[in-house]
Amino acid sequence: MRIVVIGGTGQVGSKVVQGLARHGHDAVSASQESGVDIISGNGLREALDDADVVVDVTNKITMEREAAIGFFETAARNVLEAEVAAGVKHHVALSVLRSDRLTESGYIAGKVAQEQHVEKGAVPYTLVRAAQFFELVPMMVQAGAVDGVTRLAGVKFQPIAAADVAETLIERVLAGPIDGSYEIAGPEVFRIDELAKRWARETGSTARIEMDPDGTYFGAPLEDETLLPGHDVHVRATTFEQWLASQPAPTSA
Repeated sequence: MRIVVIGGTGQVGSKVVQGLARHGHDAVSASQESGVDIISGNGLREALDDADVVVDVTNKITMEREAAIGFFETAARNVLEAEVAAGVKHHVALSVLRSDRLTESGYIAGKVAQEQHVEKGAVPYTLVRAAQFFELVPMMVQAGAVDGVTRLAGVKFQPIAAADVAETLIERVLAGPIDGSYEIAGPEVFRIDELAKRWARETGSTARIEMDPDGTYFGAPLEDETLLPGHDVHVRATTFEQWLASQPAPTSA
């Protein structure tokens, strides 16, 4: 099969391209680096020529609701129109687990708008809704620090390794469209602040982390189980300890 991965140079997309190639498929990346702009549409139709499957892992993190919805709606519309013109048989999109519970977040509202375009589109599809990545933990600690302290929600979540997300996307490509969603999460439930403290302790970070009872997820308010998956979740194998062991050792300044 010829498979085009939109956003194929990123953390997940690059792993998808490499994994599909190992399976013997003609997998290529479509990104701004290769001259493809999903917002203007420049280069998009040419990139999808002869494609059997398109995997969309593009992302734009913004807290501005209108900006997020505008980006994801425009991107989804342009990609789906190009897929119809090219005769693409399967659209695989990466989204956020329990996005329906998080719509007060501007960013998540954009992802929901993307999902709705995919569901209403003319191309058979699979929506992979992934739990929060383990890789998000150090990002939250570092980006959220104020005066040396990071305050994080103390609610439950079931995070997953980015490599497992990529492997799931590959599996869904090879399985064919389901015209529905496929939920994935990691094997363990943690509390966000507690896992962040564990990450800091085990990596030697000096970050100070406190529990914020009013903590949010990309601006969306949280109850204790808001981020947990439903009963139909597909649990992936990589544990936090296994993921941590696979990460590059921190470098000293």
